[in-house]
Amino acid sequence: MPMYPFGAFGPEAIAEMTAVLDTAFEELQDTGEPAVVRERIANRIIAAARLGERDPARLLEAALRKTD
Repeated sequence: MPMYPFGAFGPEAIAEMTAVLDTAFEELQDTGEPAVVRERIANRIIAAARLGERDPARLLEAALRKTD
């Protein structure tokens, strides 16, 4: 398994995170400026992934959680 620097993600993780981002954006796109909403969702997903979360369902929960 390849090693990535802290904060970097492999291709599989990026693919999963992108799929979660698209799903979450579909659910939240009517809640504000699309670029801002997408950025907030992405930041939530990245934050959860940096803590080690890789389960798509849990990443989606993190993306939809309104903590920021």
